[in-house]
Amino acid sequence: MELRSGDVGSWRLVAQRVVPVLPDAPDTPAAAEVVRHLAAVQAQDLRAAATAVAVRTAAGTVDGLAAALAAGTVVRSWPMRGTLHLIAAADLPWVLGLCAQRTAAATRRRRAELGISAADLDVARDTALRSLPPGGATRAELLAAFEAAGQATGAGRGYHLLLDLSLDGTLCQGPPRGRELLFVRAREWITSPEAHEGPADPTAEWARRYLRGHGPATPADFAHWTGLPLGRARQGFAAVRDEFEAVTVDGVEHLVPPELPGLVDAHRRAARGVHVLPGFDEFLLGYRDRSHVLAPGHAERVTPGGNGVFRGTVVVGGRVAGTWNRDGTTDLFAPLAPARAAELARRSRALPAGWLG
Repeated sequence: MELRSGDVGSWRLVAQRVVPVLPDAPDTPAAAEVVRHLAAVQAQDLRAAATAVAVRTAAGTVDGLAAALAAGTVVRSWPMRGTLHLIAAADLPWVLGLCAQRTAAATRRRRAELGISAADLDVARDTALRSLPPGGATRAELLAAFEAAGQATGAGRGYHLLLDLSLDGTLCQGPPRGRELLFVRAREWITSPEAHEGPADPTAEWARRYLRGHGPATPADFAHWTGLPLGRARQGFAAVRDEFEAVTVDGVEHLVPPELPGLVDAHRRAARGVHVLPGFDEFLLGYRDRSHVLAPGHAERVTPGGNGVFRGTVVVGGRVAGTWNRDGTTDLFAPLAPARAAELARRSRALPAGWLG
């Protein structure tokens, strides 16, 4: 099947459940299901991540995510690329096993520059396990415990201690306290039996989960999203190839969930409407090739200076049409028709505010 490049964005909005949003179910709150459906949600900006989850739920608020974090069904950690993500608690241990070694290897030089030895990590690990109360501790409280144990935390050293203890599965971030997520002992906080067993083929399972929440996508997109080598990403796609449909975009094969074409047909008009997405949203960050949804000439206005900080976006017809700020201002790439402008105003008013800010 040939898919026009201009339609890729609309298909991805549907695959990611921006359209149609996910309702609450008796056994699975919508916020937790959004995180699981997307496999992981980039979350170094916690308010943006909470908004990304909220706009994909019928309630449209951050309350569901707060509840999922408090209940331990969703956690925050560094499962891939050395970047904070929200992830289903049951997935964190085995995804760390799949992806964390590459992050640890990439940061080895910086650890050496900071004077962090294996013995230092042992001290920090023992300190964390001894000092953390059952309900968790703030970053500042945990860093103070490291200092008391003789581990300096200035100049980025504290960050790397927390990162490494999270990469090895000692710590994760769980319940909220105010605008923070507390650090907890991961093995005690994550109690789901399947979390510690993991799938028989983690690469295939993570490719499967990625495609269900991100297709149309390619192995290069998956490699970019996970930080895995391209060859490993291709292996994952090959293992699940028969479970998905293939579409060709500009001569390149992309895989999509088999139900996606029908969902797109049912929700095409809504998908091609106006959507307001937060910074760092998976709609852009989930792919290596963003040219189908963001004109290269406009990339600088979404990530000024190419510094890796993504602004919130206004999406019209499946393509990024501008950026927006929390103060209500926008930077549109071209004027919108009156009906589109009214829809943008309505969408902007509906964005969740408060908490996780």
